[in-house]
Amino acid sequence: MSEHVLVVGTGRDFPARLRAARPGTATSVIVHLDYLHKVREPGGNARVIGVRGDAPDEEWIALAAAAHARHPFTRIATFGERDQDRYAAIGEALGLACHSVRTVSLVHDKEAMRDRLAEAGLDTTAHARVADADALRAFVREHGTCVVKPVSGAGSAGVARVTADSDLAEVFDRAGGSYLGLVNPGVLVEEFIEGPQFSVEAVSESGEHQMVAITAKYSDPASFVELGHVSPADLPEDRRQQLHACVAGVLDALGVTFGVTHTEVVLGPAGPRVIETHVRMGGDEIPALTLDATGVDLDVCALRQVLGERVLPDVRAALAAPREPRASAIWFAALGARGLLGEVAGLEEARAVPGVTEVRVSARAGTEVGGLTSSDSRVAYARALGAHADEAVSAAREAVARLEFQLRVRDAGGGGGGGAPAPPPRGAPPPRR
Repeated sequence: MSEHVLVVGTGRDFPARLRAARPGTATSVIVHLDYLHKVREPGGNARVIGVRGDAPDEEWIALAAAAHARHPFTRIATFGERDQDRYAAIGEALGLACHSVRTVSLVHDKEAMRDRLAEAGLDTTAHARVADADALRAFVREHGTCVVKPVSGAGSAGVARVTADSDLAEVFDRAGGSYLGLVNPGVLVEEFIEGPQFSVEAVSESGEHQMVAITAKYSDPASFVELGHVSPADLPEDRRQQLHACVAGVLDALGVTFGVTHTEVVLGPAGPRVIETHVRMGGDEIPALTLDATGVDLDVCALRQVLGERVLPDVRAALAAPREPRASAIWFAALGARGLLGEVAGLEEARAVPGVTEVRVSARAGTEVGGLTSSDSRVAYARALGAHADEAVSAAREAVARLEFQLRVRDAGGGGGGGAPAPPPRGAPPPRR
């Protein structure tokens, strides 16, 4: 029987890749109307259905069910954060294999996730949903340094490290905003855990979890926006096993039984503590870093699982295959001065740095840039390979440092900018030169 896959969300290039992966496969896309223009090659799909973002789940389900009645879906998929809740609701209603509504809800709602992990005895991080700045102030007075974040969000938008001396009213308002159309149901405050941060990339199948790579995170100490990553993280084996066990327990507790996941963890004094987890691939080119470092293509794993194929045997074979040790890193440029982005110079010089594999300007000319409030604040990045983590990170940072950004500044009193690398993250030493 030919496959017909319903992709919820734009799907990036995955609808076309699904069709190419198995001859005769058809795809349909159901997507938020505001992102209809981002559907690639719309005519390659059997149909594209646009739905208002504020439409209830019942409307998304009814429209999908109408298409299903005419041309039955055999599978359902989503490849991003947005509308994963719609994906789960539609899949459950149509009897298609997918992450459960409960699992997606626990993953998206950071308070619910914390409650579930505490119930399972996996994580005791103090946390609370706060209704206003006064409630936030009371929590911070009790617990000291804290992290404030949206209950549901992505891209580090609205996240801040605070103390009792911080402008908590302003922090509360920022965390309570919206980001890229994701609904924000409130503000969460958590005790701050000191330590280096990592993400664990994993593939699950039939309830079995295979850890593929541990990626070290380099984050801005105030906004927590990621400035760089390197895979594999330089960690002793006992620490690696601690992180593996932590993530496996988290995935079990949240009901994740299949798929590619990206789990962020801080290695605190008392061991690993979970920051958040996602039932999707990591962003920031982390799948590319993972492929460079391990030979495992997480995008291909996700695609094959959508089509019902088993992937764990191939993942494990790739991890066990002899490989020359190497690390893959990415570093981002963020500008201190605010203005309209103009010409970017130094690209060829950046690409000439030994070990550099890619340099890309991610912000368009004419875009207003400056500051570091979310992942979208970053304007360029460089990727590099090295024999070990420090070498790869140093090459990527050196490439970014060679970029020069021309800004048209509206306020002459603004500060300076440039592509120089930001300070190293909290809890991690600067790369050795």
